[in-house]
Amino acid sequence: MTQQPTVGVLAVQGDVREHLGALESTGVVAMPVRRSSELAEVAGLVLPGGESTTIDKLIRIFELRDPIRARIADGMPVYGSCAGMILLADQIVDGTTDQLPIGGMSISVRRNAFGRQVDSFECHLDMPVVGPEPVQAVFIRAPWVQEWGGAVEVLARVPEGHGDASGRPVAVRQGNLLATSFHPEVTGDHRVHSYFAAMVRAAAP
Repeated sequence: MTQQPTVGVLAVQGDVREHLGALESTGVVAMPVRRSSELAEVAGLVLPGGESTTIDKLIRIFELRDPIRARIADGMPVYGSCAGMILLADQIVDGTTDQLPIGGMSISVRRNAFGRQVDSFECHLDMPVVGPEPVQAVFIRAPWVQEWGGAVEVLARVPEGHGDASGRPVAVRQGNLLATSFHPEVTGDHRVHSYFAAMVRAAAP
């Protein structure tokens, strides 16, 4: 039997447990990551949803920001959902003055683009890379992609009928980096995690 890769979930804040469970359902080995020594053990990393400014401060306190940036530069697959998308963006619109993204994706994202917690909503998205059936997308104080570079592939957009959000990219990929505005870990549909697990397997030596 082929040994499965180990995929970490950044475990300083946010919906860590849900991502660990979703990853395990894909067959990979999943583990929480809080230290650089743990980061060194994984072949891929998930940056979970949560509060992006809090996660930013904590990864600096835990001295994880530079090691994560180094692993991204070395080609490690990373998936960011919601706050994780903000962390992966090279530019943040409406970020706090001291907010420092990890970066790596040639995207500009708008924080809380869909509104406050009370404006959270769900919709179905066409995301052909994970299959023909629509993805149930849960948006909670979510960002959207405002601008993106030529190396970025748009995987899903908000369908028409959602006001200013209509047509906005909410799932993107650039090389070994994947990001979604929504939270697939809370729906029981693990196809996005399966897609990311396949990215990790493909990148593994």
